[in-house]
Amino acid sequence: MTFNGTWKVDRSENYDKFMEQMGINIMKRKLAEHDNLKVTIEQTGDKFHITESSTFRTKDIDFTLGVQFDYSLADGTEVSGSWEMEGDVLKGKFTRKDNSKVLTTTRALVGGEFVQTYNYEGVDAKRIFKKQ
Repeated sequence: MTFNGTWKVDRSENYDKFMEQMGINIMKRKLAEHDNLKVTIEQTGDKFHITESSTFRTKDIDFTLGVQFDYSLADGTEVSGSWEMEGDVLKGKFTRKDNSKVLTTTRALVGGEFVQTYNYEGVDAKRIFKKQ
């Protein structure tokens, strides 16, 4: 329940290079830099309801820890995978449906901030959110 609340993106590290590695074109990358992403998380036991709200879309995601589900990234890339809780860290592993390559991500609270990390094909990125 540590993650419960609404979190707004404050800053990103290496996010453009990560998106480039994902194959996202320059126009979409430039737009994503200013997406004003807000993530609202509601956890009940091992079930999560997340609302991702940005300048471009609002998406609701429901998942249960350890259970595979399908998801569409903001650029339209389709993935399938699951989240696991390891200590106080949410760890996600998702496989792209178009090329079978793996995207890993983590979500953790660090110094009162919500930090999401990404790794795809050797490129790491981070987005840091502040509680609203």
